[in-house]
Amino acid sequence: MSIRHTTVCAIIALALGCAVAQAASAGEIKIGMVTPITGPAAESGKYAQIGAKLAIDEINAAGGVNGNTLTLVVEDDQTTNPGAVAAFSRLASQSDISAFLGSIRSTQVDAMSPDITKLGKPVFIGGTAPQLTHQGNQWLFRCRPNDSYSARVIADFGVDTLGLKKWAIVHSTDAFGTGGMTALTAALKSHGLEPTLVQGYPNQSPDFSAVVLAVKSSGADVIGSYFTFENDLGIFAKQLKQFGVQAKWVGSPSISTSTALKLAGPTLNGTYGIADFAADSSPEAKAFAAKYEAVAHASADNFSSWTFDAVHIAAKAMTDAKSTEPAKVREAILAIKGYKGVEGTYTFDQNGDGLHGYNIVKNDGGKIVFDKHVDYAD
Repeated sequence: MSIRHTTVCAIIALALGCAVAQAASAGEIKIGMVTPITGPAAESGKYAQIGAKLAIDEINAAGGVNGNTLTLVVEDDQTTNPGAVAAFSRLASQSDISAFLGSIRSTQVDAMSPDITKLGKPVFIGGTAPQLTHQGNQWLFRCRPNDSYSARVIADFGVDTLGLKKWAIVHSTDAFGTGGMTALTAALKSHGLEPTLVQGYPNQSPDFSAVVLAVKSSGADVIGSYFTFENDLGIFAKQLKQFGVQAKWVGSPSISTSTALKLAGPTLNGTYGIADFAADSSPEAKAFAAKYEAVAHASADNFSSWTFDAVHIAAKAMTDAKSTEPAKVREAILAIKGYKGVEGTYTFDQNGDGLHGYNIVKNDGGKIVFDKHVDYAD
């Protein structure tokens, strides 16, 4: 067993046991997974693996896929774009992998996309930048709602419910953050508003004081944010408190993850988030949260929920197609309508987007409280 695979087992073996295989045997269907095992997002990668493994265990216990058992093969993306490309390349070189779980980071999905097109096999992604599924890559299937929806929910909630009109947009300058900023700016324009401030920052910034001071000087009464990494968000949240910024905060899904709560602590109390996963949003989400917490000893969030859904959708598509042949599986994925996952109800459009809305949540003293779900018809 390689060092990479040994590392994966070490991360989740105590909770789940190691089911990462080196080679497929008869009656086995392999699913490849690109996720961070090392680097600043390693904790989220651990959660993503647990979600995928929970789904695989459920499917195998129910008889597998067309009589075959599922096996997960994991490669470390090292929390970098080059690492994600290299990890996918290592998986793609194994001809017996039938489907893949890509990254939750849009910037990494963007980097991997040319190789995904070249390979021509289904890849499920968690990256939410809208353009990822609108660039002609027919092998990308998103198991989270994209940020054209998150931006609309952030804007509608901030303006119509909170009654706030002076907006500061803070965003990562990567594909995810830039896409989110563009979508939120457009959503605010639909309310007749222009942002008071649009402020980008590079990922893995050690200090956000200049960004915080820009927000404070802008006079904004509400912050709309798109943070790619929780460690950046944690620094920003603490410095908002340090500099006495009183603006309300409505953030993209990173604001309500377990990692963000751990890093930012009470500085996130009273903030709002747009979350694709919320434990109280549906019976399916509630059941998953209970199973996940029993195994992971942490609250379920989008890192684990999207991989859980992605594995189940891959299995459903292969079962419906009665095949692992890529073109047939692709057709079966696009034919999925009204599938109740833990993130929401999936109806895939021809671009490969399965979900079309978000949950609104609030941080109430460190506890993420579900408010409501908002879906859009388009």
